[in-house]
Amino acid sequence: MESGFDRQDPELARVCQTVSQLNRAVSGALQAEFGTQRVRGELASITRAASGHWYFTLKDATAQVRCVMFRSRNALVDFAPREGDEVEVLAAVGLYEARGEFQLTVEAMRRFGAGRLWEEFLRLRQRLSAEGVFDSAIKRPLPVLPRRVGVVTSLQAAALRDVLTTLRRRAPYLGIVIYPVPVQGAEAAERIAAMLATASRRAEVDVLLLVRGGGSLEDLWSFNEEAVARAIRACAVPVIVGVGHESDFTIADFAADLRAPTPTAAAELVAPERAALLRDLDARVRSISRALARAMGERAQRLDHALRLLGSPRAPLRSLDARVTELRARCSAASRLRLRLGASAAAVLAQRLGRVRPDPQSLREGLVEQMRRLQRAQPDPLALRRALAERIVRLQRAQERSAQLRASALALRAGALGHLNVQGVLDRGFAILRDGSGRAVTSSASLAAGMAVSATLASGSADLTVIRAHRPAENA
Repeated sequence: MESGFDRQDPELARVCQTVSQLNRAVSGALQAEFGTQRVRGELASITRAASGHWYFTLKDATAQVRCVMFRSRNALVDFAPREGDEVEVLAAVGLYEARGEFQLTVEAMRRFGAGRLWEEFLRLRQRLSAEGVFDSAIKRPLPVLPRRVGVVTSLQAAALRDVLTTLRRRAPYLGIVIYPVPVQGAEAAERIAAMLATASRRAEVDVLLLVRGGGSLEDLWSFNEEAVARAIRACAVPVIVGVGHESDFTIADFAADLRAPTPTAAAELVAPERAALLRDLDARVRSISRALARAMGERAQRLDHALRLLGSPRAPLRSLDARVTELRARCSAASRLRLRLGASAAAVLAQRLGRVRPDPQSLREGLVEQMRRLQRAQPDPLALRRALAERIVRLQRAQERSAQLRASALALRAGALGHLNVQGVLDRGFAILRDGSGRAVTSSASLAAGMAVSATLASGSADLTVIRAHRPAENA
């Protein structure tokens, strides 16, 4: 019986290839036939190896193909691919020879449809940046401790649940106002801008959160519209934008007063945690209590020191009271003495004039009346104190004036004595001549040639010999 090998072409019968040779030939044929192709599909089964290479499947509704993207090429991808993303790749068609599997070697990757949208995104970002819409100088500071927070998002969004859960956990003291808007679709951008304007006009919150979960570039495109960016900058309250994932950037992120990587992060940034606030408040209360205790201790020490220096505050008053009592007693004694002397003088005068002797009762009544008048005329203790204080002040002033006058007179006399001081005359360049007996020479007439004299100078003295003496002029 004839086998299948016997029926083959004789040329084929002479050539027998190994599996490796066949796979290499097929791989070369595929590369020669198809080269590099642009392929669109949905990502699935993504594996990021420790070497940095990406392995994934690209599929559509009816077929799939294995793909590899080496580390040197995937480092240039400007987004984080996730399963389910629809992408467009530039890939070389080939065969993985080791397993004989058909595969694509991906050279570049971008979101499907992102070419046109990405270019539009870049143009809008550049134009708004040139206008200063993204300048950090116009960013508004966030309130340190807001009382009410507004959340602008869809009521069905998972981002809303994340934000509410985070705020209830971290800051249950906050009031929350929800401004519902669609976050995806043809009219979403206009609705978001209008809701931002409404929240700004109502002025019922201290800060706004504009949030949305992740998605493709097309899903997030509402946040790349110019109307939303300008509404954020026109809002009267600060706006925190938390859209998508950490790797997603939108025009709204650049226009916001603060960009959060996720909606949950936006909720964490809007207000400090309640527990942290309580810890900080407790620390501040303890610090204030310690400061007050130190201040009270210092003031108590100062008070004790002042009391020791002052002594008894009533001591000066007691001395004044004793002085007033003494003066009052002296006045009373002097009044009684004057009354007795006056009565005696009146009786003597009446006897001398030969008048009728005065009635003792009348005289007694008159003396009593005069004593009453004198007692009523006694000075008030307060008036005595004031008068005493005034006299002390006047005495001190008089002493100061007397000391000043004496100091001035002393200065004048010291100046006059300075003029009479011999040393002052010598200091001006003069000298005193004395003869052999020590008498001062006041005239050249007492000098003779060869005579020895001594000269006293301002500093030291000298022994001199007269060479020639000039007689004083006759008319001198």
